[in-house]
Amino acid sequence: MKKTPGAHADALPVDSEELRREHIYGTFPLLESERKWSGWDFTWVNTALAIATWAFLVGGSTALLVGFKDGIAAMLIGNAIGLCFMVLAAVPASQRYGTEQYTLLRGAFGVVGVGAIVFTIILITEMGWSSLLAVMAGRATNEVAGSITGAEMNQYGPIVTVGALAAILISWFVLSRGPVVIGRLNKIVAPGLVIITIAMMIVLVSATSWDTLLSAAPLAPFDDETLNFMVAVEFNVGVGVSWYPVMGSLSRMTRHRKAALWPAYGGLLVATLIAQVVGMAAALTIGDSDPTIWMVPFGGPVLGVAVLAFIAFANITSMSSIVYSTILALRQSSGRLLARVPWKLLTAAFFILPAIMSFFPQFMYEQFMTFVLLSGAFLTSICGVALTDYFFLRRQSIDLRQLHLANRGQLYAFAGGVNWAGLAAVLIGAVFYLWLYNPITLETAAVFSIVTASLPAALVAAVAYLVLFHLLYRRRPTRPSPLQEA
Repeated sequence: MKKTPGAHADALPVDSEELRREHIYGTFPLLESERKWSGWDFTWVNTALAIATWAFLVGGSTALLVGFKDGIAAMLIGNAIGLCFMVLAAVPASQRYGTEQYTLLRGAFGVVGVGAIVFTIILITEMGWSSLLAVMAGRATNEVAGSITGAEMNQYGPIVTVGALAAILISWFVLSRGPVVIGRLNKIVAPGLVIITIAMMIVLVSATSWDTLLSAAPLAPFDDETLNFMVAVEFNVGVGVSWYPVMGSLSRMTRHRKAALWPAYGGLLVATLIAQVVGMAAALTIGDSDPTIWMVPFGGPVLGVAVLAFIAFANITSMSSIVYSTILALRQSSGRLLARVPWKLLTAAFFILPAIMSFFPQFMYEQFMTFVLLSGAFLTSICGVALTDYFFLRRQSIDLRQLHLANRGQLYAFAGGVNWAGLAAVLIGAVFYLWLYNPITLETAAVFSIVTASLPAALVAAVAYLVLFHLLYRRRPTRPSPLQEA
């Protein structure tokens, strides 16, 4: 009989509280009965993730380079490309086997190699996003306080830090209740965010005009119009790829593949574009994409304050979803080191750096685009390797028992716990990306204006992985034998 995901746990008492908690907060695959989210549930989760206030900041950053029409095209093209290979790399395997994505990456990187990636690239990336969400919640708190008291508030003042710290504390509380609570909250938050975002667009257009919006010039473009458009596309590809660290671990909560794939792609694409268009429109017409700055003046003291309070709460649910997946990754990649650390303590430890960064809100805003593009250089390459390993090398066939045995098994065991082909391919892809486009120095290769950087880097990483794997591990099996599957 062919094994089903989670079959390794059949010998244990299914009503065991310890086993249940290990499935939800640990690295055991989820049983079918434990997968609670329908397609609509997952759609709301993704919508709430996508329409956090950072999405408005993405739109405003896009407006630095291009006008409204070109901006919509750049955001649509960039997000569509980035989400396409991000979803394929993260969602199908996790949903099929009920296993969070970093356990599944043991075949591509080895158990120690996954740890190296998680404790560097993934941890830094997700702490950065969490810090930004906390700061933006703090900015909303700052504006609400100013509206209530009538005082002139510094947009990077101490109230921002206090609000950010409060958002972190509430996020930690929500996170400690588990993914089911996160899903329930998102059912409330997501529809509200869609309505509010559309209302914001109406407010903006009524306060200005369509003609003003369509004729508005980009805020800080390069001299080359083609380069402006391609950088805007690349930035939005990076935004799409930035969902990779969390999407696999969240999709394992879905009941079937259709409930995972289309909500992951469509939910993120549509919701992200709605929020980004509003942010871009605000930046082009009033010079600031952050609704925490312009919502009260345009929406009025009552409506504006209510909207900002809701947006601040939405950032809290987004942080909770992000940190849940990241903590799962840290647990599985640390071996026994973090296995016995209580969930509440581990999540609290994660928030230490975001709490520190809340004291530097201006830095978080000014370095936003550079952060997205630099993290995208590495996440793009990881996606290329992960997609290639699962679809081409493993042919979508995973042995869960061997996967959890890791270096104590055979199929996914590597000398020293490292698949050097995978790690080298990620480095090669990232270096190729930075050769095509360096977001720090803003230097670009001539071909960047034709192909951008993310998709070529993902393809280079994928090809490098296949070549290096066959050179370094020519004789090792890549899929379970018929006897193992029986």
